[in-house]
Amino acid sequence: MPDGVDAAVSFGGRIRTWTVRVLLATVVGLAAGVSAAVFLHAMDWATEAFATHRLLLFGLPVGGLAVGLVYHHVGGASAAGNNLILDEIHEPQAWIPRRMAVLVMVATVVTHLFGGSAGREGTGVQMAGSLADALARRLRITGLERRLMLVAAIGAGFAGVFGVPVAGVAFALEVQRIGRVRRLALVPAAIACAIADRTVLALGVTHTALPDLGRIDLGPALLAKVVAAGVAFGLMSLVFAEALHRTKALTNRLVAWPPLRPFLGGLLVIAATGLVGSRAYLGLSLPLIGLSVAGGAGVALGAFALKTVFTALTLGTGFYGGEVTPLFVVGATLGVTMAHVLDAPVALLAAVGLAAVFAGASNTPVASTLLGLELFGWHPTLGVVFALACGVSYVCSGSSTIYPSQQRRRWGFRHQAPAPA
Repeated sequence: MPDGVDAAVSFGGRIRTWTVRVLLATVVGLAAGVSAAVFLHAMDWATEAFATHRLLLFGLPVGGLAVGLVYHHVGGASAAGNNLILDEIHEPQAWIPRRMAVLVMVATVVTHLFGGSAGREGTGVQMAGSLADALARRLRITGLERRLMLVAAIGAGFAGVFGVPVAGVAFALEVQRIGRVRRLALVPAAIACAIADRTVLALGVTHTALPDLGRIDLGPALLAKVVAAGVAFGLMSLVFAEALHRTKALTNRLVAWPPLRPFLGGLLVIAATGLVGSRAYLGLSLPLIGLSVAGGAGVALGAFALKTVFTALTLGTGFYGGEVTPLFVVGATLGVTMAHVLDAPVALLAAVGLAAVFAGASNTPVASTLLGLELFGWHPTLGVVFALACGVSYVCSGSSTIYPSQQRRRWGFRHQAPAPA
């Protein structure tokens, strides 16, 4: 066959391949957006119910036991959560359970209805991943195309829950580290994230508004303070991730029967609430973020440590929900503390801490920088501050991560052994 015909056939094949990828990304984005909207409406209901009926907190152990029983008997591989999706991208082994989407949504709503300290991102990602894989199974899509769908689903779930489509694309590509998959997934992820975000808004979800910080007057003193704060944010990322992992490991070692773990965790959260004398660290704790970026009035200097403890007690004992929103709270409140220590603008370091602690704990500095800009304003000088803090936090957090299945490739020079003589 002449070279020109071969080229035409090859070009036509690429067009068909990318047409199919665009269509699949569109469906994945719609599924992620609809599921995220339903979930966020349910979360609003659960959060309002908990705030209105204070005695619901005492139902947390029973709610944990119920969720534990369901996952123990019918959850199967769904219990692995986000790590299952990452594992299937890295080394495909089996289909993601279709029941994961329903199980994780109900379990997360139960966690928040009774006041557990958890987030939302994990649920959005798991619902999107489960629905995307159900579509792949139905259409008998395997191999590379299935992996691209899962990457797009990760981004769409993240974007839909937080209303950050640009950061969603970067997160999907950065949280998994397979070079070829990452490159090919850029367009599908961008399409899925944009559609998921638009779908969520069209279905009446209103994301929490945060202030536009505007242009920042950069100078050597401020940059030095951002670097110092970035070190603290990175170390806090490490502490947060280790607190979750070690609490989970200790609970698994001490309590043999899985459904009993969240029951006991619920009792511990109730006891911690009584000891602290405040409910500010229960649920999403979004008011703490609002207070932090508004200047820090009313935020305790040790709020970041208390939120970490409450989240470790909740997620580490078997409740379901995400880690990202608690990380936002930890970062924002630590930013308030660091602003007082460094004599820096409180609102700025609170906003930077929100993104930078997430960067260190998830090993996603680029996505976290874009997240900060999407939430607080697209200003070049602000971008410099976010990038600097997220980069420093990422470096200082070491190899810690909230996603154990994440394949880490740290930036830097790879050591090569000298060639034999």
